[in-house]
Amino acid sequence: MSSTVELTKDNFDQTVTDNDFVLIDFWAAWCGPCRQFAPVYEKAAVDNPDLVFGKVDTEAQPELAQAFGIQSIPTLMIVRDKVAVYAQPGALPEPALADLIGQARKLDMDEVRRSIAAQETQGGAGRQSQEGPAQ
Repeated sequence: MSSTVELTKDNFDQTVTDNDFVLIDFWAAWCGPCRQFAPVYEKAAVDNPDLVFGKVDTEAQPELAQAFGIQSIPTLMIVRDKVAVYAQPGALPEPALADLIGQARKLDMDEVRRSIAAQETQGGAGRQSQEGPAQ
């Protein structure tokens, strides 16, 4: 039995909202590196039964891939407390994935939220001027 959850546009929000720590593998059946990464991801799911390991088939769920700006696959995303704390393309080897999960577990999410709030405050004014009307 698979220890990963197939994420769709119907269950994605609920999964991320109901769980404190969700890993998401954006993949497609035709993607060679995705197929190579699958058993590594599956093993990590077995090794970390307290975490939710989701998979998004970008062919079946193009809206989700588009919503997250996924441009190359596989892309691994980690969401903690509804905040994306990691999102990078590329198939990770098992030790790197285990290390990444360990690092994500240690994150101080209060600190992460403060950092995001500070970035939004600083970026707010600057962002508007960049997106101003085209001359």
